[in-house]
Amino acid sequence: MSLMNRFRSSKAKSASVAKDRLKIIVAHERKERNQPDYLPAMQQELIDVIKKYIAIDEEQVHISLQNTNNCSVFELNVTLPG
Repeated sequence: MSLMNRFRSSKAKSASVAKDRLKIIVAHERKERNQPDYLPAMQQELIDVIKKYIAIDEEQVHISLQNTNNCSVFELNVTLPG
């Protein structure tokens, strides 16, 4: 009987892990939905301008927009080649 309990406990653990992962994905999707419609286009335009001067990997460009009270903060992080 202890063998069956081991299978049940691992199922519960994997279900818990899957649930936690789903929560992270849903939170990320909600964050993306709250961003302005122009942000993806702006991000691509900024990447294109930077690429005129420096060869960069688009995966190394991170843009975020944070809204607090009456202030919005636009943050651009680019990892430059060494």
